[in-house]
Amino acid sequence: MNKIKLTFLMLLLCCSSISFAQTNEELKASALRDAKIASQATLKMDFDKVLDYTHPNALKIMGGKEKAMELIETTFSTMKENGFVFEKADVLGVSEIVFEDNEYRCYIENFNQMVFNGMRIKSKSYLLGIYNSEANFWYFVEAKELKNKAMMDKVFPNFKTSLKIPEDSTTSEKI
Repeated sequence: MNKIKLTFLMLLLCCSSISFAQTNEELKASALRDAKIASQATLKMDFDKVLDYTHPNALKIMGGKEKAMELIETTFSTMKENGFVFEKADVLGVSEIVFEDNEYRCYIENFNQMVFNGMRIKSKSYLLGIYNSEANFWYFVEAKELKNKAMMDKVFPNFKTSLKIPEDSTTSEKI
């Protein structure tokens, strides 16, 4: 009898881990998909689309989507007048998916290349992804903001994660 119970338990555990692996891969694929949509929207300066993928808590801190749109449009308009051009915006990868505080999370590695003030700037940066299971897509925030405790307390009070998000890096060259 114990052998049957043990075999059944092993079979159940095996099936559960296969089911989670498939779910994890599906979540990873959807995070990659949504990050690419947001990245291409950034490249096209389609800020309405970018804000669709911005976490609602971050939008709330900015005064809502309408105010966030005004701020971004004004900032980028000024930068564009001064010669700012996005050349590339690529998603390089998705981290492991973790389940913490009743939500799935990951980080996204991005590469951006832009020209500004006679300089070509290349940056590798990271987004924190938080899955919206009701809408079946990912929200993102700049991961570097996790290090700004005052900002994080406003956006995500008491936020903790096991994700080890790398530091952003930037290089520039005169053109």
